[in-house]
Amino acid sequence: MQIEFYPIGTIKEDELTFAVICAIYQGKWIYVRHKERNSWEIPGGHREQGESIVATAERELFEETGATKYKLTPICDYSVDNLVNKQFGRLFLAKVSELGPLPHSEIGELSLFDALPENLTHAEIQPYLLEKTVEFLKMGEFIVD
Repeated sequence: MQIEFYPIGTIKEDELTFAVICAIYQGKWIYVRHKERNSWEIPGGHREQGESIVATAERELFEETGATKYKLTPICDYSVDNLVNKQFGRLFLAKVSELGPLPHSEIGELSLFDALPENLTHAEIQPYLLEKTVEFLKMGEFIVD
């Protein structure tokens, strides 16, 4: 599996098929657990027809975390190539200031972590997404207070 990162605007928006949102709440990373799995994942999902990639990120963040107040910032676009096909997505950072109840969805649990959890659903991808997000934060373009 190969992952590549691109500046926003390099990939045409209509080629972006998913959004992933590294989210921070009360100084900790938000991870979610699908009802049918025992592993943790970064919130995100596939884009619906007619939806902008920002709308996808907003919808997925709410559906998977219950976030009702947040600041959402795009970080970069990226591709995942599994040697059969190459898909493109956009990575976002969200500073969540308010969480509501977890909506009825495929998500069974939300938890807060100081670092990347060990038991990941997509262990071949998620560490790179978190690393890219941490680099973005270190550049000071997004202030977490």
